[in-house]
Amino acid sequence: MLSFQELSADFNKQFETAHFPDSPVSLYAPGEYFLQIGGKRIRPVMCLLGNELFSDIHKDAYQAARAIELFHNFTLVHDDMMDEASLRRGMPTVHTKYDSNTALLVGDVMLIRAYEFLQNIQPTYLPKILKIFNQTAREVCEGQQLDMDFSKMQDVTMDQYIHMITLKTSVLLAASLEIGAIIGGASENNCHHLYEFGKKIGIAFQIQDDYLDAFGNAAEFGKEVGGDIKQNKKTFLLLHALSVANVEQRKELDALIATNNEDKVKKVLAIFNACGVAQWAEDLKAKYMQEAFEHLEVIAVVSARKQPLIDLANYLMNRNK
Repeated sequence: MLSFQELSADFNKQFETAHFPDSPVSLYAPGEYFLQIGGKRIRPVMCLLGNELFSDIHKDAYQAARAIELFHNFTLVHDDMMDEASLRRGMPTVHTKYDSNTALLVGDVMLIRAYEFLQNIQPTYLPKILKIFNQTAREVCEGQQLDMDFSKMQDVTMDQYIHMITLKTSVLLAASLEIGAIIGGASENNCHHLYEFGKKIGIAFQIQDDYLDAFGNAAEFGKEVGGDIKQNKKTFLLLHALSVANVEQRKELDALIATNNEDKVKKVLAIFNACGVAQWAEDLKAKYMQEAFEHLEVIAVVSARKQPLIDLANYLMNRNK
């Protein structure tokens, strides 16, 4: 068995090849640029870990992992456009470095390449994997639309936000694990619990991401800190602050949300600190981690095979970027 770190290094080595033809260079060079920026590549490694949990890693798991990473990058290129983000992983986003029309097509061709890798998988379990992949792709788009819808809504409940995050972030992590498990020959019950493990980890992952966006170090995080605050995104942190703020704090928060002053981020963070948002987020993250590990516990394999997944979960929850 390989550890998460070893699988990550192995996948990165295999993924660092050209994924597109040479021409037209105006389309494919920006695609290669974005893929070469790197990133954590967590989702494809989760696919490999899902396979390894039940058997030796099959070559088809690498095909699926490549497809998953290309799909994820497709969503990032388009998300950056919608968020008007200038940096991704500390580097200029595609629409910033090139232009929005190019970024749109780069994302599209990444999605097409993802399906080309999937079609290399053995037909034995390809229909089941395609069903999960397609459902997940649709749900990620639904989650992104809900995220945009929430920016126009004055009131969003915590349950609504968790539902959105489940679609936008969690289902791809969960599906990555399940696809790997299917290739590894896992039973339906084991696949279910592994999917739920991934889904809970995904919610905890987003809590950490929301926290880092507000309280992280820009140099380490690779993105502009306070970006969510500037865009008035309904994050775990903002929703909790709105729910516990006193009358005066709520009035100030509402006023800050309605403006874009230079000191907006600083003032919102001051209210977050006064409302104990950071500790609340840490406690909520721990809750979802516990629920995730409960699902992992009941999966019917020897405990030693679960250790790489435990290591991965702990890494995700303690990251600073």
